Amino acid sequence: MWLLLCVASVAWGQQTADGAFRAGQAAMARGDRATAQREFATSLTLYAQMEAQAVAQHRALPASTLQRYAFALATVGQVQDATVQMKAASDAEPKNATLHNDLGSLYAQQQQWPSAEKEFVAAVQLMPLNAEMHLHLGLAMQAQGEPRGLKEMARAAALDPRSEAIALQYGVALEGAGDDAKAIPVLQGLLVRHPANVGAMYELALALQRSDRVPEAVALFEKVLKAQPQNADAMTNMGMALTQEQRAKDAVPVLQKAVAMAPQSATALEDLAAAYVQLNQLDDAVTALQAALKISPDAPQLHYDLGLAYKMQDDGVRAIPELAQAERLDAKAPEAPLALGMLYMQAGRYEDAARELKTSLDMRPQNGDAWATLGSVYNHLDKLPEAEAALAQAIAQLPEQADPHLTLAAVYVKEKKTAEAVAERKQAAELMRTHMNEQRAEVATHAGESLLKSGDVAGAMVQFQDALSYDPKYSAAHAGLAKAYDAKGRSADAAAERAKIKPKP
Repeated sequence: MWLLLCVASVAWGQQTADGAFRAGQAAMARGDRATAQREFATSLTLYAQMEAQAVAQHRALPASTLQRYAFALATVGQVQDATVQMKAASDAEPKNATLHNDLGSLYAQQQQWPSAEKEFVAAVQLMPLNAEMHLHLGLAMQAQGEPRGLKEMARAAALDPRSEAIALQYGVALEGAGDDAKAIPVLQGLLVRHPANVGAMYELALALQRSDRVPEAVALFEKVLKAQPQNADAMTNMGMALTQEQRAKDAVPVLQKAVAMAPQSATALEDLAAAYVQLNQLDDAVTALQAALKISPDAPQLHYDLGLAYKMQDDGVRAIPELAQAERLDAKAPEAPLALGMLYMQAGRYEDAARELKTSLDMRPQNGDAWATLGSVYNHLDKLPEAEAALAQAIAQLPEQADPHLTLAAVYVKEKKTAEAVAERKQAAELMRTHMNEQRAEVATHAGESLLKSGDVAGAMVQFQDALSYDPKYSAAHAGLAKAYDAKGRSADAAAERAKIKPKP
């Protein structure tokens, strides 16, 4: 009789605890957090009593009970205790994929990624066709920088192509991996199936913005802000996109609103400054950047931007310290030393200029203009072999520019290499003549196009032919002359002109 009473008591406690647990779940589903917390607290008291009773009787609670106990603990924020209970449930039923998945999720909440991955691997091995488990495994791998994580998320998306959550997570993961080209069709497909998914709209807008498809991004940002007018991040990105479209006048009020919504956002202030620069409102740009630096005083990009703003105001005294600070904060970025080198050169501080330009070029050697400037600086310092080497780089990267040849000729004169100096001057003269002829051809071609539009075909033909006398390879002139021949009914001559047009490399 006593044993029957114990069994009945355990069953009653189980039913009561599970009932409170289910009531808590129902309250959560309808958004009633207060009731949910109360019901879960009741279930926790009962589960704890059941656990104590089980320990006293030298037995274990069923895995299903431990699972609910763990969920209730996690819901009230006791994640570590929840992990202990879920681990016990999983140990009790090691072939239960759901328990491994739930345990992995608790480890993930605590950012214990290796442990989370281990549990998700076990879950996937037990249920290889479960999309959600592949997604969880992929996210855990990605959190640890494992490239295989994307493959797991792709597998999840393939297993459940209709899932909004999986498609969105996969698209975001592709973006995080820097693969916007793959992320864009994933997010577009999601929006075809679920056009009201604001998260997908926002992520797709960001990917399009980074891919220089700015008008499409702007249209999506507008939709996001219509659905979420207080979304400061979307407002900031919308403003930046407008600036990218050269619509700074429209961008400024949008970014001002973003700053008002998120006054501690250094990014919003930085983007506002960029819009001001585009409008040539440099004082306003400086003010915005100074405010941003109060929020993020160690942000190298902000110091760099402020230094450039001062440079644009011809204020080298204030520009140099900002650029120097940017370089100190991010010694691997080539932009700040390049700007510093230019400022030092303008100030006649050639040793400093050479040092900074060389620093920048060591990091980014594919900059012909910087090599040309460094060659000129070395020439001022009478470091002639160094000047020769720098100018050789400039000429290799800028084969159509005359200035590096002229500077190199000056270096050769100092070295008394007369023949080499003459050859460089001759090359420079040829390049200048070619450039001048290209300009003449361009002017004549524009004149011909204007005459053609006005109906003066004969006059247009003269202009196009003049253009080709300056530059026989000028494609726009060949195209214009072909149109003129078409207007005259001379289709064979038109075809011959079009055959001379060289495709762009």
